[in-house]
Amino acid sequence: MPSSLTTRINNIQSSIGVTQSGVFDNATCIELLSRGGKTANTTDLKTLIKMVQRMVNTDDDGVPGSETVTKIEALIAPVLPKPPAGASMVLSKKSIDALIAFEVTSKAFYEQKYQSPIWPGGESGVTIGIGYDLGFYTTKQITETWGPLVSASDLQLLISVKGKTGLNAKAALPPVKQVKIPFDTAIRAFHFFTLPEFAGKTKRRYPGVQKLPPDAQGALVSLVYNRGTSIEGDRRREMKNIINLVAAENLNGIATQIRNMKRLWDPQKQGGLITRREKEAQMVENASFNILPEDQVIV
Repeated sequence: MPSSLTTRINNIQSSIGVTQSGVFDNATCIELLSRGGKTANTTDLKTLIKMVQRMVNTDDDGVPGSETVTKIEALIAPVLPKPPAGASMVLSKKSIDALIAFEVTSKAFYEQKYQSPIWPGGESGVTIGIGYDLGFYTTKQITETWGPLVSASDLQLLISVKGKTGLNAKAALPPVKQVKIPFDTAIRAFHFFTLPEFAGKTKRRYPGVQKLPPDAQGALVSLVYNRGTSIEGDRRREMKNIINLVAAENLNGIATQIRNMKRLWDPQKQGGLITRREKEAQMVENASFNILPEDQVIV
């Protein structure tokens, strides 16, 4: 009678489409590495097994026992954990890190450029933290998010520019620039308030988004974080087209629509937005359920 581990390995092999041998052979290891975005640069079986073990964050002893099998099962599981009450989606850590980088580049760059409020231009309002646009929030919302994090006087300065966008926001910026928001404070506001808020907005705009792989969910949150949820008018046609594509779980179609948005911006003046759309599209089209639990973030 085969051991339970043999049966589990057979199930893994069936799931990834290789011959069911009941042992970790070369074909199994190479396919697992491929699904994890790794290149198998050897044919030595023990080395391949160790590479798989490192990929799934377990001891690389070259002996694929129960711990290794459990980690691999989690990696290839096609079902995500159900978000608990109060949560909306399951994002990948990679997509959240990308969103933060899109908004502020890095901690060092944030501390150099974004600690004080800015006006990004266009129809934006005065913006603080990780892309928090005060032009689109109410006094109550600003107070709930930033009241526990800044002084009372700074909070009143932030509230003074609520609802102001475009040139009105630009004109209102100078007195507010004295406010300083450290990176750690900005990240706290992002994780506790802004990210869950935009996950909820994304789920409401794109029903069924929570059924997509975590990278795709995260890319769409990034899109909504940047562009909002409006679907009216020609500039928003791709945002509207994505609704049915999400319902159909059509990753390639979603990626195409995100890329099509590049038509909206001048590469010479708004190259950053074009790059962002391309990276979001790549996250969607390469998204997979082959993701470890520790790389998933429920929001």
